[in-house]
Amino acid sequence: MTTTKTREPAIRVQAITKSYKDLHVLRGVDFDVAAGSIFALLGSNGAGKTTLVRILSTLLKANTGTATVHGFDVSSAPGGVRKSISLTGQFAAVDEVLTGRENLVLVAKLRHLKDPGAIADDMLARFSLADAGNRRVATYSGGMRRRLDIAMSLVGNPPVVFLDEPTTGLDPQARIEVWQTVKQLAKDGTTILLTTQYLDEAEQLADRIAILHKGTIIQNGTLAELKQLLPSAKVEYVEKQPTLEDVFLALVGDTSDATISAGEESR
Repeated sequence: MTTTKTREPAIRVQAITKSYKDLHVLRGVDFDVAAGSIFALLGSNGAGKTTLVRILSTLLKANTGTATVHGFDVSSAPGGVRKSISLTGQFAAVDEVLTGRENLVLVAKLRHLKDPGAIADDMLARFSLADAGNRRVATYSGGMRRRLDIAMSLVGNPPVVFLDEPTTGLDPQARIEVWQTVKQLAKDGTTILLTTQYLDEAEQLADRIAILHKGTIIQNGTLAELKQLLPSAKVEYVEKQPTLEDVFLALVGDTSDATISAGEESR
């Protein structure tokens, strides 16, 4: 039988604000993330995505509002939050001098886990890096480095993972490799909050998508729900469904001062 605990959101954000003097970065952000789901926070550069992730991962304090991660309040129980999460930023935080296996062993030792070598071997196999495990990371491709970075962040099996623009700077093939990794994580039950400015990334991965614009969530729903915000267009007597790009541009209006990408793969 499903318990009340399992029905609680893995992440709950309520009325979060953050300002730096006269610069209002977050203006009252609200959303929930269901356990075991992929939630995409979509927005242009400067929308406040990274600031929100830093607050949820206890690296930054909000001015007002509340947030819980895996049942722990980010303000009053930051230690509980940190034990429950991993955070992967925009650039792979790996040691290029070490091998892939050595990177994983180091993280396992830092987390005081038993049998670091076995943990490293398991993660290498899980992320299809076993053949490259004894190679220096300096020889890895961009996609391999990112997969290793995510593997390192998952040592210890945290239930909640924050991926802050994880495919920034990667080529199309490397992005697809990362997407496959993220999908498998969610399939295994990990809750993922993904920030991205790539529209196709949100389409490919997310169970729900929230659009963050000028510090507030202006829409939040499934891809199908967001597409219903715009009417279908008639193109040479054939009904054309709106894309996420159509929805995004209609909602945020003028994006001349922002960067948002439809990605390099066709939808």
